[in-house]
Amino acid sequence: MNVPKYAQLRSELQQLILAGMPAHTALPSERDLMTTYGVSRMTVREALTRLVDDGLIYRVHGAGSFVADAAKITKSLTLTSFSEDIRSRRMEPGSISASLTRVEADVNLASILRISPGAAVVHLERVRTADGVPMCLERVWIPGDVLPEDFSLDTTPSVYDYLDSIGRAPEIATQTIQATVLDAVQAALLDVPAQSPAMSVTRVTADGEGREVEFAISLYRADRYDYRITVKRERHR
Repeated sequence: MNVPKYAQLRSELQQLILAGMPAHTALPSERDLMTTYGVSRMTVREALTRLVDDGLIYRVHGAGSFVADAAKITKSLTLTSFSEDIRSRRMEPGSISASLTRVEADVNLASILRISPGAAVVHLERVRTADGVPMCLERVWIPGDVLPEDFSLDTTPSVYDYLDSIGRAPEIATQTIQATVLDAVQAALLDVPAQSPAMSVTRVTADGEGREVEFAISLYRADRYDYRITVKRERHR
C-alpha cells in the first residue's frame, strides 16, 4: 500500500515535534521543507494542514508554523478519543473517580442508541486526566451487547481502543457543543473554582455499519480546551 507523500511528511514532522520540540518553536519554512524532503509545495501545505488539525502546530499569517502549546488542547472535527487527544500532546491520559455499571435503557436513551427500551446499557462515569491533571468529566452509555460482562476500565482504559479491537471502531459522530459553567460539585472534580467556564459536548457515535456504539456527555475545562472549526462560505450565483 502506497502512503501519500503528505502523510509521510506529516509523520516525519510529528515525530520531530513529539521528540521534544518546545511550544512556540518555529518549524522550517515551506520552502525549506520542500528542499529537505524533496516534495512539492502542495504536499507541504497538506501535511501542515493535517498537523494543525491534530492540534500539534498553529500558523501565524506571514510568520510561518509553530509548535502548539500542549497545555491547551485544540480539538478539530476529526473523530478522536480523549486518550488519542492527550497522547498526541505528549501527555499521559488517565482517569479518576471512575465507575462502570449496567443499567436498563429508558425510552429516551433507547431512542438515542436505537435499541429496545429496557435493553442492557453500560454506563461509565469518570474524571479524565492528562498527566494527572483533571481535564474532563465524562458520562458515556454503550449498548450492553457491545461490551462484555467482564469488561473492565482497569484492563482497558480506552473504550475506543477496545471498540477498534472488536471491529466496532467509531467512524462518525454527531456532536453538539455548548458553552456552560461548572457547578460546585463539577468544579471540585475538575479542580477549578465554581462557576468556571466549560464546554459541554454531547456526542452520538456510530460504527462503520451505521450502528450506534456510544452516547456521551462530556464537560471540558474551557481554560484547557477549545475547538477549531473550518467553515466555507457558499456563494450564490
